[in-house]
Amino acid sequence: MTAQDKKGVWKQGRGKGRATPKGRQLDDQAWEEVRALLGDRDRRADLLIEHLHLIQDEFGHLSAAHLRALAEEMRLSMAEVYEVASFYAHFDIVKEGETPPPALTIRVCDSLSCELAGAQALKSALEDGLDASEVRVVRAPCMGRCDTAPAVELGHKHVDFATPENVMAAVKAGDTHPVIPDYENLETYKSSGGYETLLKLYEGGDWEDVQAQVAESGLRGLGGAGFPSGKKWSFVRSYPGPRLMAVNGDEGEPGTFKDRYYLERTPHLMLEGMLIAAWAVEATRVYLYMRDEYPAVLHILATEIAALEAAGITEPGFVELRRGAGAYICGEESAMIESIEGKRGLPRHRPPYVAENGIFGRPTLVHNVETLHWIARVLREGPQVLNSTEKNGRTGLRSFSVSGRVAKPGVYLLPSGSTIIDIIEAAGGMAEGHAFKAYQPGGPSSGLLPASINDIPLDFDTLQPLGSFIGSAAVVVLSDQDSARAAALNMLRFFEDESCGQCTPCRVGCEKAVKLMQADTWDQPLLEELCTAMADASICGLGQAAPNPIRLTMKYFPDEV
Repeated sequence: MTAQDKKGVWKQGRGKGRATPKGRQLDDQAWEEVRALLGDRDRRADLLIEHLHLIQDEFGHLSAAHLRALAEEMRLSMAEVYEVASFYAHFDIVKEGETPPPALTIRVCDSLSCELAGAQALKSALEDGLDASEVRVVRAPCMGRCDTAPAVELGHKHVDFATPENVMAAVKAGDTHPVIPDYENLETYKSSGGYETLLKLYEGGDWEDVQAQVAESGLRGLGGAGFPSGKKWSFVRSYPGPRLMAVNGDEGEPGTFKDRYYLERTPHLMLEGMLIAAWAVEATRVYLYMRDEYPAVLHILATEIAALEAAGITEPGFVELRRGAGAYICGEESAMIESIEGKRGLPRHRPPYVAENGIFGRPTLVHNVETLHWIARVLREGPQVLNSTEKNGRTGLRSFSVSGRVAKPGVYLLPSGSTIIDIIEAAGGMAEGHAFKAYQPGGPSSGLLPASINDIPLDFDTLQPLGSFIGSAAVVVLSDQDSARAAALNMLRFFEDESCGQCTPCRVGCEKAVKLMQADTWDQPLLEELCTAMADASICGLGQAAPNPIRLTMKYFPDEV
């Protein structure tokens, strides 16, 4: 008997194989559209998020056909493209048969400062007054415009001090482009001595001498961690090259807007500090990661980086501007690095630390925007620009983002030893008709402190005994007309939304905490048990710090819970 005569299941499928591969099929038109959008851009995997932005901006959403075409063009699996696109809040995925979102999206910030300014009533009024088939109204986390609360983003245009009337007028006008403020461009910056320090270092500077000056100034990381800036460079240089650098511009902590304030006015102070730091560690490339909520800043940086290249101050391609996509977790340095690599922003386990194993596995220097701003000033003006200021036993200066129930919200440069009373005074005192009740000293991660604790310098290491910390110096002031309990719930809702979901204590803990905090009376023993689990077992600072608003509200405002 020959093989052909044998019977069996294997014989029944002869000539009946699939005509196409499994999964979504490649649509020729969508593929052509994606190829046209990408043009001659690289198809590297680390550019996936940049390419997703191109499609989202062009079509207003990410169709399944376009995602499949992008996967084909970049030689990535559909699963990888989908998991990245679905991770970030600013991407709208539309599957077959689903209705795409309206052409215009209005994002209403509902973080604490905007909540105090009436964000919920504003959102309800806009939903009632606009046609949902033409305009989509959604809630959004902090946009870094707490000084002009409530804030609304209309496409890529921000409406400050938003009201139903001025938002609807903006919708009618159809202007969705960002407003570019007047700022100090390259020519103006150079006319006052800008980049002279950098060019002298290029000619033969000593990086250890520069590091010593930064250390002498007392500068510490101003993204929130407070690590001494003068020590980072030697750590990174201790590992063999090639080395890289990342600038953390993902200023997502609610209440924080200092980085935006400086970048919209004097971007080249940061850019010169960035190039000095990159020179100090012999970085072969710099990745400047900026949050998507700052479209004006992204425009300014793209323009001025091109000007630096044209002037020969930096080589073309040495600085890569990367655009975030709406993920607070990417403010954590290892999550930011994952995003730079074109992945979901999931924090990494440590060790190894990013100084040893950062972008693409290379030693990586990470600095915050304001830190680099000060590095440039320290080297131009000397360490005394910081260390000559002393108050309440503390040395240096801090940029406080102040909002909430104060007369004049804004960024205030004050001595590091300033107390909350000093900060409120600098902001013009309390708003009319409001009495000081409580304050958030450093974003929601720092929790709430009562007005009675008003003589502690708001600086690194001074608030830890109270169960709080200064973080990014995002100060939100509450009054006698506000509820500490409601403020804490607002903070935990933010953490619930922004948890990356990687670890169970944070993902489930934040959700459970919100449910418990919505009860008429808080189950304090259960909340404390939950807080302990989150703080002890979460992978990164989000889950570890999320319990602070709960614990401090129970401690200092027991009558409300």
